[in-house]
Amino acid sequence: MKFFSTSQIRELDEFTIKHEPITSIDLMERAAQKIYMEVLRRVESNKQILIFAGPGNNGGDALALARMLLQSTFSVQVVLLHTGKLSADSETNRQRLLDRFPTVVIEQTDRFDTPTITANTVIIDGLFGSGLTRPLTGIFADAVHWINESGCSVISIDIPSGLQGDIPLTSKGEQDIIIKANYTFSLQFPKLAFLLPENENFVGEWKVLDIGTHPQAIAETASAFYYLDKSDIRSILKPRQKFSHKGTFGHALIVAGSHGMAGALVLASTAALRSGAGLISIHGPGCNRTIVQTAIPEVIFHSDENTDIITQLPATEKYSAIAIGPGIGTGMETCIMLEQFLRQQETPCILDADALNIISQQPYLLELIPQNSIFTPHPKEFERMFGKCSNSFERMQKAGEAARQFSIYIILKGAYTVIATPDGKLFFNSTGNSGMATAGSGDVLTGILAGLLAQGYSPEETAKVGVFIHGMAGDLAAKTESEESLIASDIIHHLGATFRLLKA
Repeated sequence: MKFFSTSQIRELDEFTIKHEPITSIDLMERAAQKIYMEVLRRVESNKQILIFAGPGNNGGDALALARMLLQSTFSVQVVLLHTGKLSADSETNRQRLLDRFPTVVIEQTDRFDTPTITANTVIIDGLFGSGLTRPLTGIFADAVHWINESGCSVISIDIPSGLQGDIPLTSKGEQDIIIKANYTFSLQFPKLAFLLPENENFVGEWKVLDIGTHPQAIAETASAFYYLDKSDIRSILKPRQKFSHKGTFGHALIVAGSHGMAGALVLASTAALRSGAGLISIHGPGCNRTIVQTAIPEVIFHSDENTDIITQLPATEKYSAIAIGPGIGTGMETCIMLEQFLRQQETPCILDADALNIISQQPYLLELIPQNSIFTPHPKEFERMFGKCSNSFERMQKAGEAARQFSIYIILKGAYTVIATPDGKLFFNSTGNSGMATAGSGDVLTGILAGLLAQGYSPEETAKVGVFIHGMAGDLAAKTESEESLIASDIIHHLGATFRLLKA
């Protein structure tokens, strides 16, 4: 799913109004109807609803919603905050509401007077939308403070008021004047702000509501932002032909492990097999041979000449994918091995874990990386390579810059894992959960990527499919286990179910 900056969203609305055609007030009515249906699903009819409406079109959505809720079975009170002027559509919806329900609106312009609430009250926030470009002050800031301290469940329309759609927070003071929503109903597209960890406490659970933005506008408007969903991944998956053989699905080499780190080898190679690769070879220190071949008899094991670490590699020409890094350590002989490998390697490879740590210690190695290779850092590994970041927004920007500069794919792991591509795109993953923040989860991802790249998926396809199925398998595992008890091997055990669901 392509999504857009807040300024682009305004342009898309204007295109829809002009080319559908539809009036702006009717487009607002359509949005309010979508929100109304969602409120009906989530809020019990015996609840008292307190709606805060602001002066702009977000407030207009809230006023239209109030009218719809009052026409059903809900008890509704509206607080309309403004400083003397409303947008045209907001004014129209204010009048429509007053014509039908003249006593439900309390207008406040000079100071915020606290409304009466009970333990049964649900607050709907329609003060400001995603176009806000400055921190809230005055009567609006006072209302936000009160809402956050009210103890009520809060639903935000489009975006929590005070949160800017594209701009990161810069100070603690700004965080004090943002609605802390339990639910956010975003109109047509997610907002970039939803995908940044700093904003988790404001956005709550969020859902995108389709309000019928013109499809031509969406298709023709360029964007760097994409949110990966099931339909995106289904369109990439390759069908397996009846007369295929193991050679059809590629031969991956996984270079991993050192003394005491056999688990990295086991997890990565098992995940690669479970992701569809035809053959998996492992190169690792001899101390891990018995462990690995006992745990995974399906793999081929090549022992390094050193018993405890990896110091050299076999000829790599015959492999259709190479992944290197999990558990290899950062000793001098291993560093020399990695440099020799990179100087000889011409095709894209996957670099993870200690391979990235070695590169961070010897930055000149970045210039040796084959084009279109895949990096899989967590935030600390990324910063060791590319510099400290003050927030996740800056880290995301740096990932984009590094991907372009070195012509690589960077999978920046975390909630909503970001894939930065050499052509400047940023793909955010929609799957995964906090239970996957566990030892070995990254090794599993590396194995999945190796298995996919070996089968002939392009590096971009490999990155997108890999992070999605890794997260989806983790989500399935969390349902049968729990987020607290989930371990990396649970992710592997649910890869089969993941593929079945994607192909269903």
